[in-house]
Amino acid sequence: MGDADYELRPHRVAIPPPKPFYQSLESSLKETFFPDDPFRQFKNQPMSRKVVLGLQYFMPVLEWAPRYTFDLFKADVVAGITIASLAVPQGISYAGLANLPPVLGLYSSFVPPLVYAMLGSSRDLAVGTVAVASLLIASMLGKEVNPNENPKLYVQLALTATFFAGVFQAGLGFLRSVP
Repeated sequence: MGDADYELRPHRVAIPPPKPFYQSLESSLKETFFPDDPFRQFKNQPMSRKVVLGLQYFMPVLEWAPRYTFDLFKADVVAGITIASLAVPQGISYAGLANLPPVLGLYSSFVPPLVYAMLGSSRDLAVGTVAVASLLIASMLGKEVNPNENPKLYVQLALTATFFAGVFQAGLGFLRSVP
């Protein structure tokens, strides 16, 4: 066989017929908000199964908790102790970067991972405080309130800012717009 047997020939591709506006808008919105079609598992299911699947979709703990074993618990305890040995001092230092009391750094070390354990879906995602967020909080709030002159107001503003960041992030998670 020579090279002539493998020559490339152009193939014509037909242009798809135009869709009506409503169908085009619907498919664009579906692709934007649900690119992985999370509702395909609901098709042809009884209503009781749809309810269970819906709850598991928004709270993954309901899916994996029934299969959780004592061996997994032992491994999680070892992993938790290992991570805590790093996360606790790190959280305290990040609270210092944000000009916040150290106890808030302790809360930030264990509350976000605990919440994510119940509502998150990735086994490989690290959740916790980061230096950039601490520095941004200090920079943003430091322009409005001096943490040394009015520490109570500073802490209240920091908690309010993080609350609204969490609400925004939860909203994006609910819409599954977060990559």
